[in-house]
Amino acid sequence: MTIETPLNLCIINGYPLKSRRALDIARVTQAHDLYLMFLRKMAPNSKLDVMFIADPETELPQGDAIWEYDAYIWTGSNLTIYHDVPEVTRQIEFSRAVYEAGAPQYGSCWGVQMAAMAAGGEVQKNPNGREWSIARDITLTEDGRNHPMYTGKQSRFDGFIMHLDEVTRIPEGGTLLATNEHTHVQALAVKYPGGGEFWATQYHPEFTLYEMARLLVARKHYLVEEGFFDNEEQ
Repeated sequence: MTIETPLNLCIINGYPLKSRRALDIARVTQAHDLYLMFLRKMAPNSKLDVMFIADPETELPQGDAIWEYDAYIWTGSNLTIYHDVPEVTRQIEFSRAVYEAGAPQYGSCWGVQMAAMAAGGEVQKNPNGREWSIARDITLTEDGRNHPMYTGKQSRFDGFIMHLDEVTRIPEGGTLLATNEHTHVQALAVKYPGGGEFWATQYHPEFTLYEMARLLVARKHYLVEEGFFDNEEQ
């Protein structure tokens, strides 16, 4: 299914510059480029801009200027959303401003955590540890089966994934759309009181098998450190 209507979309890359450079060295496709490739196929007539929100010099739209875009799309990130550091807090504050302006948002991985935190929910380290490569048996809730984001989708499926943290408290106006055994909140929709909506997934629908394989290579040190492999040559 493609969207022929011209849209003005802003892709928000949540990675700081140092981490983006590390991805380049590891030959991993940048998070915003994954969405650019995906959206050029799915919304071919749309204008696509990229915002590097973790960079302090990036100017963020304010007030009515937020509506220069029809929607905001959040990528993943290697930051920790409950860390009180400027490169994180400015992202949460901007997402909250977009909520309050009424503009729609979507995101994956970091995006679902942003959807919760910016609306007053909570995110913590997942007690089950890292969920990586493929999230198995993601199951739609009853609300998920009736939500437009999942129109035509099977009620149980697998998805590409890489994360350590999870949403532990859904905010006011939030609805759980999908879950699995490892991570309770695999998808979420938030209707901000008096404001906009944010649809988000913990898994990565924008990934391909090749891109996930490249990310695993880039994260091999952590996978060994966390006990998934004995060494980096396995």
